[in-house]
Amino acid sequence: VLGGLAPDSDEPMQEETKKYIQQAWQDVSRMSGAEFNYDFWEKCAPRRSTWIACRAVIVGRAFQLEREMFEAIQRAYYLEAQNPSDAETLADIAEGLGIPRENFLQMLNTKETQNLLEEDFNTRHKSNAHSFPSLALEKSGQISLLLSGYCSPKDIHTHLRVQK
Repeated sequence: VLGGLAPDSDEPMQEETKKYIQQAWQDVSRMSGAEFNYDFWEKCAPRRSTWIACRAVIVGRAFQLEREMFEAIQRAYYLEAQNPSDAETLADIAEGLGIPRENFLQMLNTKETQNLLEEDFNTRHKSNAHSFPSLALEKSGQISLLLSGYCSPKDIHTHLRVQK
């Protein structure tokens, strides 16, 4: 499910938030080996606005392209220094996946799409997932948080074996 850290905003990101996120990128890179393109901070006008990208993933879900949309947004943001808070950037990504641009833009900000996103938020809340990524298990209608925050694949495997 999607986490949705920050609601829609046209306000420029504050300097302290920029520094915090840049430090988080460095921490993630150090722990996981993930790559980041720091040109983003010079090339784009960052905003603390993640819900629009989450809704883009919801639209991708409607076209059976949820995972592809998620991965393409991540790649555009972290590696290609594109702003995932911009509808036009997201529409370019959608179009590249074969989703008609006009349909994508029409669906992006509908109440129905927002409601589906809020359903994801409710699932996240029920699992007590407050860090990203998190891993939860739903069994017989009960959701249990297994892991919160970054873990290596080995740690995940070990934890899952213990849960059996």
